[in-house]
Amino acid sequence: MSKTLKKSSWLQNYAFLIVMLVAIIAGCIVGWIFPNTGDAQQGASVLKPLGTVFINLMFCVVVPMVFASIAGAVANMGSRKRAGKIMGTTIATFVITGAIAAVIMFVLMKIFPPVLNAWENIPSEEMGEYATISELIVNFFTASDFVGLLTRKAMLPLIVFSLLFGFATNLAGEQGAIIAQWLESLSNVMMKFVKIITYYAPIAFFGFFADLVAVYGPQITADYGRGLLVYYPLCLVYVFTAFPLFAWFGGGKGGVKTMFKHILRPAMVSLGTCSSVATIPTNMEVAEETGISKDVSDIVLPLGATMHMDGSCFSCVLKIAFLYGVFGQQFTWDMLIPVILVAVLSSVGMSGVPGGGYIGEYIICSIFFPTQMELAFPILVTIGNLVDPPATMINAAGDYVVSYIVARFVDGKDWLQKKLAVKK
Repeated sequence: MSKTLKKSSWLQNYAFLIVMLVAIIAGCIVGWIFPNTGDAQQGASVLKPLGTVFINLMFCVVVPMVFASIAGAVANMGSRKRAGKIMGTTIATFVITGAIAAVIMFVLMKIFPPVLNAWENIPSEEMGEYATISELIVNFFTASDFVGLLTRKAMLPLIVFSLLFGFATNLAGEQGAIIAQWLESLSNVMMKFVKIITYYAPIAFFGFFADLVAVYGPQITADYGRGLLVYYPLCLVYVFTAFPLFAWFGGGKGGVKTMFKHILRPAMVSLGTCSSVATIPTNMEVAEETGISKDVSDIVLPLGATMHMDGSCFSCVLKIAFLYGVFGQQFTWDMLIPVILVAVLSSVGMSGVPGGGYIGEYIICSIFFPTQMELAFPILVTIGNLVDPPATMINAAGDYVVSYIVARFVDGKDWLQKKLAVKK
């Protein structure tokens, strides 16, 4: 009877994941058989709308969900000191892990340069008009009006607004209690909404990967192959080395096993959607199942979707090294500090939208290649598109792992053991 129950429990936990894996494999096969050979939707790319529907649904959910979860967590927090501790620990962890990722990639780029010979006859592309650096900074953290907050493209301003709204509600005391309760209820409703959307996920994943393989299959083996041969294995190694170390440090005994038990779901969603923001709902679910405190996950995970960018730090360093090779310039050790700083800072604006919104590419061009911007920009965009899926997987799945570290500093180093003991 016990074996039957265990088998039933296993099927209940993993049946949906198996269905999604089958859909992904089927999509890859279809994309390989029917490649896209032109600029328009050809071959398996005609299936792309199946995935776009899923992305749009997720993006429609994520704005009210981020607002309700962050504002509700702060508004309902008994101690504002705890909220500050969670945020401070979260941001410090993001910066440290991002810097570590940038150093790792810098060393690899010195050992395995992505471009051995300078390119000739590089095609240029018109850039259009862009904001100044000061305007970019302002736009990262604020919107010109309230309506501007109601879009996935304003995730940082939305997070700032949500935090301030939550603190204001908390400071209002009894008068703000009804608002705090409403925010918590809204957050719970949005989680149920997400569960409804996920029933469509296998069809969406089929369309995602059919288009991905149809469009990028031939490109991956072309001129950018050398850089990708470093980048893709690095992401895999990072998942099986850095993530377990973070989980062990944050969760102690049982942390690594628990992390690997839950991380597959957010990893797959992030690979399919190429969006950290779209992975927030799944991360919320696995964090709850793990036993991470709700106020921790409600702050760490939405912040992580915009600020935790280890995978983007990898790609940022790859892009800089790639362009130095393309233009025949030396990528020297003297550049270590500025490259790390740019990688960590520019990566803040690269999540939330598939392809990164091109903000990071513009920052790289404006700092390192200001006189070659028209040539550098399209090269960076191409690399960004090719590395976006694994980069987003590292970013988004890593948000869940980082919550272990924050939980350790907020709830004590034995927080996971207490949760596991209760479950037993």
